[in-house]
Formats: sequence, structure tokens, C-alpha cells
Amino acid sequence: MRHAPSRWIPRDRPLVFAHRGGSRLAPENTIAAFDRGLAEGADGLEFDTRLSADGVPVVIHDDTLDRTTGGSGPVSVRTARDLAAVDAGHHFDPDAGFPWRGRGVGVPTLRELLDRYRDCPLIVELKEDGRELADSVLAEIRRVGADDRVCIGSFHWRVLRYVRRVAPRLATSASGLDIRVSMWLSRHGLPLWRPPFDVYQVPEVRHGLTIVTESFIRMARRAGVPVQVWIVDHAEDIRRLLDWGVEGILTDRPDVAVREVRAFRRS
Repeated sequence: MRHAPSRWIPRDRPLVFAHRGGSRLAPENTIAAFDRGLAEGADGLEFDTRLSADGVPVVIHDDTLDRTTGGSGPVSVRTARDLAAVDAGHHFDPDAGFPWRGRGVGVPTLRELLDRYRDCPLIVELKEDGRELADSVLAEIRRVGADDRVCIGSFHWRVLRYVRRVAPRLATSASGLDIRVSMWLSRHGLPLWRPPFDVYQVPEVRHGLTIVTESFIRMARRAGVPVQVWIVDHAEDIRRLLDWGVEGILTDRPDVAVREVRAFRRS
């Protein structure tokens, strides 16, 4: 088994990660959201990366600008400078009258985040299944010597296999294929043997299929692999998962999750 850096194995309590910075509190995948998530007490940040037209890793979930910004069209045809200038707060919180519109919140680069958030673990998701994005992300991580505080995730098993080969010191999460195999093992009471990944970052349920069960968590713990569950925003769900033994919560409501984890420590 690979040995996960200590930042991914909690010592005295489960960890809280602000998903996309805490996208229920501020515009997702923006500096505003990441600052807010950490201010609420989150231990670390989770965010998505894609390549701009000029080959710069930028932080955005969708492959187009339409849902989260005032722009439109593919991310891949815009330069990093162009993306920094779009209004990434344009659509946030219509019930409050779009409070982030026109406040200069753009699409950040991975470099900005690595430079700004130097003291917390970062979950970096690769949204593209190709070596170009992976190599660009790895170059930025090496530039600041952030190997011990970054975990690479992706739904795509091929790009994760590539990362594990070229950057063996870097933590990676389980791919979709890894998770399907693990589910089968847990349901048949079989052990997880020499996993190529360091941590599970998984939804409790996806496409109607339950992934995280108490038996899944037991299997992972016997193998020494932390289980961190996304996206968990409601206090009762957080409490239940903590009781089951998960080691991390990825949430759009870091304010709620931090409160529940702190209460769980006192119990």
C-alpha cells in the first residue's frame, strides 16, 4: 500500500474540506469562497482544475462559463487572463439579489491558490482526462514544493494512473474504477489489498447507488485508507457519517460541518 502523507490521516478528529470553497456561502471556486471556507474553520479546500487556451491550470468546475459566470462558451478557448476578468460571482445567490455581481471576482489560477493557501491541505480535482492538464498541475505543485499538502483526484482512472507513475510521492484519491472494485470487496467481506491510492473521497450515494456503508468504512479502515465523503451539508447526515467512522467531510457548508465536527470531538 502507498503511504498517505500525514495531512490526509486525521490524528484527533475528522477533517472538514470546503468543497469548491464552500459553494453555498460564496461563489464557487473563487478566492472569495476559499477565504470564506477557511474563515469558517475548514481544515482544507477542494477545487476543480481545467486548462485555459494558453495552457494555464485554472480553477473552475464546468467546461463552459455559462452556469457560474457572466460569460459564456467553452473555458478552453479563453486565456487565463481572460478568465480572470469574467464575473464569476454573476449568478450567485439570486434570492439575495446577486450580492457578488460586479465585485471583481474572476476565475483564479491554480498558481494563485497554491501561493495563497500555503498552510492547509488541498484536494485538486483534474476535470480533464489527459496528460497535458496533469503535467501542468504537477509543475505548479512542484514549483512551490507542495507535494505533502496536495491530493490529486479525478473521476478518470487513466489520468490518476499517470499521476501515480510520474509523481509517486503525491497523494491521490480513488478513481471511479477503484471505488467500484472497493464496493464489490466490501459487499463480499473481502479485504482491500495494496491499494494504489491514499484516500477515498467519495459520495455516499451516486446515481442511486449507495457507496458509503458501514461495511465499506470498516474495509477501508482495516486497510488504513481514510474515507472522506462528499457533498454533506446537513447536520444530521454529518453526525451519522461521523458515528460510522468517516475521517473527513467535504461540504458546501463548512460553517455547519465545522460546528458538527467540533461537537463530535466533545462527545
